[in-house]
Amino acid sequence: MSASPLSFLSIRDRFLWRLRAPASAEEVRRTERWLASARVFLAISALVAILIDPGEIHYSVWISGLLTFYIAQGVYIMLLLRMRQQSTSSFRLLVHGADVIWPALISIFGTGRGNPFFLFFVFVLAAAAYRWGMWETAGTAAAAVFLLWVESLAVHLGTMIQIDGFLVSHHLPPLRVDPVDFEPKRLFIRSIYLLVMSLLLGYLAEQQKRLRAEKAVITRTLGRTRVETGLTGTLQEIAGELLAMYGAKDLLIASQEFHSYRVFLGEVQYADNRPVFRWLEPGAGDRETYLNDSPATTCYVWRPGHSENGHLNLVGLDQDGSRIRNINPEFLRRFAERNQFENLMMVSFLFGQEWHGRIFLLNPSLTGDTEEELRFLQEFVRQVGPAVYNVYLLRRLRLRAGAVERARFARELHDGAVQSLIAVEMQVDVLRRQASVRPAQVSEELGRIQGLLREEVLKLRELMQQMKTLDVDSGKLLGLLTDTVERFQRETGISARFLSELEELDMPSQVCRELARIVQEALVNVRKHSHATHVLVRLGSGHDLWTVVIEDDGDGFPFSGRLSQTELDTLGKGPLVIKERVRLIEGELTIESSPGRGSRLEITVPQRRN
Repeated sequence: MSASPLSFLSIRDRFLWRLRAPASAEEVRRTERWLASARVFLAISALVAILIDPGEIHYSVWISGLLTFYIAQGVYIMLLLRMRQQSTSSFRLLVHGADVIWPALISIFGTGRGNPFFLFFVFVLAAAAYRWGMWETAGTAAAAVFLLWVESLAVHLGTMIQIDGFLVSHHLPPLRVDPVDFEPKRLFIRSIYLLVMSLLLGYLAEQQKRLRAEKAVITRTLGRTRVETGLTGTLQEIAGELLAMYGAKDLLIASQEFHSYRVFLGEVQYADNRPVFRWLEPGAGDRETYLNDSPATTCYVWRPGHSENGHLNLVGLDQDGSRIRNINPEFLRRFAERNQFENLMMVSFLFGQEWHGRIFLLNPSLTGDTEEELRFLQEFVRQVGPAVYNVYLLRRLRLRAGAVERARFARELHDGAVQSLIAVEMQVDVLRRQASVRPAQVSEELGRIQGLLREEVLKLRELMQQMKTLDVDSGKLLGLLTDTVERFQRETGISARFLSELEELDMPSQVCRELARIVQEALVNVRKHSHATHVLVRLGSGHDLWTVVIEDDGDGFPFSGRLSQTELDTLGKGPLVIKERVRLIEGELTIESSPGRGSRLEITVPQRRN
């Protein structure tokens, strides 16, 4: 493909991707510990190899000494990394510099065809690739090659012979360097091996780091999708991430429902160093301008020479990420006429079977191959899109649930309190007319009306209690249950007690909330239906279960005996609201009923939930 004007050198791309997903201090420390373990293992293996067959590599006592020292250095580095909380860049450079010098130094003393010390060069190249990337690995190979050629020069100048003479004169074993290993032809081949291997290892490491950076960017963006911020807030966060990633200043989002012709258009721009999202007024022809049909789901567009004429160059990919040849840019003609840009990135998205749309990044700065950048943008939208759609669905469900709940409360008020107050108003009007004629009956009727008003006040309070959001955890549950039972006794006149076998709780917040609601619902049922005079609420635990028991001496349920939750569901008996709340916390409900003598509700919840 022909490179676009903004396809910069890969070195810039590499550094930008690395900055997007920097390694944490703990990750760097663990990497250094792994390399230290590998360093010691490699040195011990080489020492064992020369002890098993010293003749194959022209064994010298200097090799054993150097390897022993190298092992000691590796162990020291391992201990130092275990004691230090951080691994600084200067420390890593110092260790890496020593790793570059050691292979060249050891190769002087271990020559021959079976020389195993070439593996030390492989290790140092792998360490550079693991720590950094391709260019640092290539630099490491160049440094190693330079040291080898310096050694070759020293051999051919007779420096090694002079060192051997000095050692022999002091009754020390000679180095016994084999000059054949340092012949230019052989050394040239070895240098080519090192450079090619460095490029291969560095390239693989670079691609792995880029892939890691891409995943980190997507993961970080997914963390910005929160239901609390709503759809607009979520789009603002994600668009801000895209703007920062590509160095753009303006982003447009166009979307449309499948069953509607209306196009929703949003714009994100930087203001005060933060992205600001705003919805734009719909205009005529928005569908043809922003959502015109095209075979490309992702594309990069630029104007040749940054001119403002009508000609556009385009690179496009289909939904599988394959290059599409000879795309007609006519579908972007109206967009180009309405919006000023020098280059543009466009990507399409699809939310379930409801929404489709496009994102337009105006004047982005690409840092690598155009097709690779487009594939990443396509993968970015493919990964983040479902999270945005979930936010949209959850917000819609919350709105619908709120509407249903408001309708239920309105129905409760209309069918309960409002109807009762209308009836009271009519009865008071009748009593007002009869007050002078039948005063005794008026007094009796006023007492009945007073009881009716008291009942409606209790119903309204219970309704208000259900509307409140419970903020309760294991530290507040005991106090809340105590207040609930005391308020029940105070408002209804029914004797009620709360007993707890536990002084401290370690219970999940969801379980606390549901148990509190279950107790409130059970007490409401007691007041409405049981005609009880005494109620007991107990909280306990045992056999890895939390247990809540509500007992009363009222009329009981319309059955006799003890039924489990499964039996209650089969027979269609038991309080529906309480059964549903018990299921939410994976508990079990058991009801024991004695008609005319009372009932007992027992709720057990596993302390370790699935």
